[in-house]
Amino acid sequence: MFNVKISLFSRAKTLENKIDVFHDKVIDAAMTFNKSMHVYLSEGRCEAFKKVNKQLKQIEHDADQLRREIESRLYSQNLIPDLRGNVLELVENLDKVINRFDEVSYQFYIERPEIPEIYHSRIIDLTGQVTECAENMSIASRSFFRDFTLVRDYSQKVYFLEHETDLTSGRLKEAIFDSDMPLANKLQLSTLVDEIEKIADLAEDCVDELLIFTIKRDI
Repeated sequence: MFNVKISLFSRAKTLENKIDVFHDKVIDAAMTFNKSMHVYLSEGRCEAFKKVNKQLKQIEHDADQLRREIESRLYSQNLIPDLRGNVLELVENLDKVINRFDEVSYQFYIERPEIPEIYHSRIIDLTGQVTECAENMSIASRSFFRDFTLVRDYSQKVYFLEHETDLTSGRLKEAIFDSDMPLANKLQLSTLVDEIEKIADLAEDCVDELLIFTIKRDI
């Protein structure tokens, strides 16, 4: 299995280009989210953080528009009828990850949590792992369309990074509840840590289905 190199849309370059751009949006969202967390930890809910949130919202908006265009072209051009449903589901799963980056960053903007400096480095580590997880998910997905011999390799990286986020978030929440912060602050911060970590869960769910789609394509 996984031994064929061929573009899935070799005769539909416009659609292929749109799917490429959509994968770029996933990586843009991941990197912008990572930036937003760094800004919040260093400056709080400042104008720079507000600006980064607007950038994320624009990426999310552009991705939604691209998703609709991809879905429309798949049906209007009657492409790959045997795999069309799988491709549509894959694009929707990727879009969910982009949406979550936007939602979590906006949650920080709304709630304005007070985060003791002692936890900053751990949150940066967690955010970095989640970002890398989503980026590898995007590369695995792009490989499905270009060279699906690479899907398994990048999927394994997603699985590894998702496990690392579980460990990092677990240790961070343990430290939070061992602290002297008021219980309300502990609960708020723990919930936000969960929201960051769940982005990696979505990436893992995406590659779970991606591997199934890849097997079906290889049969």
